Amino acid sequence: MSTYYTIDSPVEGLYKEKGSKFLAFAYPVISEQEVKDLQDELRKKYYDARHHCFAWVIGLDDQSWRANDDGEPAHSAGDPILGQIKSNDLTNVLVVVIRYFGGTKLGVGGLINAYKTATEAALNKSTKKAIYETKRLLIRFTYDDMSVVERLMTDFEIEVIRRDYQLECILEASIKKDIISSFKEKIADLYTIKFEFEE
Repeated sequence: MSTYYTIDSPVEGLYKEKGSKFLAFAYPVISEQEVKDLQDELRKKYYDARHHCFAWVIGLDDQSWRANDDGEPAHSAGDPILGQIKSNDLTNVLVVVIRYFGGTKLGVGGLINAYKTATEAALNKSTKKAIYETKRLLIRFTYDDMSVVERLMTDFEIEVIRRDYQLECILEASIKKDIISSFKEKIADLYTIKFEFEE
């Protein structure tokens, strides 16, 4: 699998049950540090809430994840949140559900439903954004080959990272992994242009 999905912007959801309020916040993230910073912000803003339960998934092929119940009964909060992230096939996502206790205990089943539903309410408002596994590509060519290279960039939706046009033209780019084999076929007879794929 080389295409993955995240959410394109932060979204919020709300679920109420027997006086308790469950505020869900979902964010696109790319690092554990970003996760920590967002959690710190929410803890400052909602300092008076009893629970800040969360789950996150980061990474493409080699994913890392974490779920936390923050004082709720084991597996009643973090796991349902994580379950919603995974059932939506998302990565690079943090969801925090903040609970304001309403005075009536919900029981483990009620909590599982509440954290799942709050997360669902937030993620249902999100727009999925595709992210791709890519490889770094270095292209060296002369000015004479400029139009050929530019056409290749367009045809294969190759994203330019850096251009360095001096005596020799150098393009540093990013190419989707799942089209590399067809790209290699296309460039097989272009002897004047050098292509290097970085591992």
